[in-house]
Amino acid sequence: MNIDLNLLSLFQAVAEADSFRAAADRLGVTRSAVSQGMRRLEDSIGTALVTRTTRSVRLTEAGERLSAALARPLSDITGVLESLAAEDQPRGLLKLAVTSIAEEFLSGPLLAAFAEAHPAITLDVTVTDEEFDIVAAGFDAGVRLGEVIEQDMIAVPVTGAQREAVVAAPAYVATYGAPTHPRDLIHHRCIGWRRAPSVAPYRWEFEENNVAFDVAVAPQITTNDLRLMLRSALCGAGITFATRETFRPYVERGELVWLLEDFLPPFPGFYLYYPQRKNLAPKLRALIDHVRH
Repeated sequence: MNIDLNLLSLFQAVAEADSFRAAADRLGVTRSAVSQGMRRLEDSIGTALVTRTTRSVRLTEAGERLSAALARPLSDITGVLESLAAEDQPRGLLKLAVTSIAEEFLSGPLLAAFAEAHPAITLDVTVTDEEFDIVAAGFDAGVRLGEVIEQDMIAVPVTGAQREAVVAAPAYVATYGAPTHPRDLIHHRCIGWRRAPSVAPYRWEFEENNVAFDVAVAPQITTNDLRLMLRSALCGAGITFATRETFRPYVERGELVWLLEDFLPPFPGFYLYYPQRKNLAPKLRALIDHVRH
């Protein structure tokens, strides 16, 4: 394997600085030169060494191995480079940040089938509704609604179109009646959601005559836990709101009933998203292929 040793020095500067710009300043070259040099090094090895977005840069698992090897004798470094170039089998730790409302992704079968097909990959799934830079936080990919994914990310559909749903237990409806219009919700006991304590409860979104609007319900119970919302609704504590797939099994068993269906149109669904287009790690490429099929 012919590797320009100057590119290894460039890579190590990026690894130590966590920034193309800072590495460029240290080396006395332009940021563009650093970016192009990193691309040549990755292309020659055939795998990504850093994950970069418009907001951050971090080492991939392969990049961490190479950075550690650069502190060893030259023979060890050569061995690591050759192993990285030859490593085309999916393996290693795959870290995912998944929104709690991605029911189809989190329900079990998709991840179970992936784990069975790729026993050398270890999955670490963090279920979170916090909004943050997945690259800076050390994740390989995330799953979210398409409408909230940053534009510099690549997005692969995980589901088809989704619909929100408003539900309540039959016992609640029998006691308090059913709302006939979303504005009636302000007179009902509601179970709401917020992604963090410092954020206002989510406003429930509807559409009437092709005009979108939302309702700021005043929840009697508010939580960031979808399961608590569901369990509270099943116990008759009030009306709640989430994606339709979350409630479907309970409605089919008669434990919950749909409400206000005429005001809930479909919208784009959930996507697996990740940065960078070239030299994807085999472990991430395997998940992308699994989701697509």
